Amino acid sequence: MGRAICLELANAGANIFCHYHSSSEQASSLKEVIEGNGGKVEIFQADLTRPDAAKKICQAAQKAFGQINILVNNSALFYPTPLGEVKEKDWDTFHDLNLKAAFFLSQEVGMLMHKQQLGRIVNIGDTSVDSPWKSYIPYILSKSGVVTMTKGLAKALAPHVLVNCINPGPVLFPDHYSKAQKSKSVKRTLLQREGSAEDIARTVRFLIETDYITGAVIPVDGGRHIG
Repeated sequence: MGRAICLELANAGANIFCHYHSSSEQASSLKEVIEGNGGKVEIFQADLTRPDAAKKICQAAQKAFGQINILVNNSALFYPTPLGEVKEKDWDTFHDLNLKAAFFLSQEVGMLMHKQQLGRIVNIGDTSVDSPWKSYIPYILSKSGVVTMTKGLAKALAPHVLVNCINPGPVLFPDHYSKAQKSKSVKRTLLQREGSAEDIARTVRFLIETDYITGAVIPVDGGRHIG
């Protein structure tokens, strides 16, 4: 999904500063593609769960391009944690990466945007916040926090910084999903099909290009949130 978002924004003319944690080969491949198409991109390795990560990423992005106008909080972990088997480590993992890192990146970048009176922040939530799945409660709680964070940041950074959230549905199924799980997820959508990373990327671009939407939570889930 991150790759699709970077490519979509690069095609729109944005300079891309792409963070990665362990996917160095994929990040290098993305850099080659964007630069091959005449775009500008910098890749940066960091562990978002470290206390100094947000500041280091922000400083590196400023050094690369001078100004930060867009932040997309896309990093997340997703795996099942059935009730009765949840460990504190699981709880900490989801909240440290999915929520805490997104907040402190948003704070660091958001204050710069507030000062320059220009900016867009797009968070990635999850359609499950509307109808929680019983075996993913800690994950869903972290994503519910992202939704609430979006609305709070929209108020705190108004009127010059627009903050919105996208809630993807069945897009890019995780490796541990069986065919039966994939089929069940698709059947719960009104459109009866899986979405794509490009569907999310195009919505990110829309939210960046619009100038009269903030504090919104947009489901891109084939209608699953009402299915």
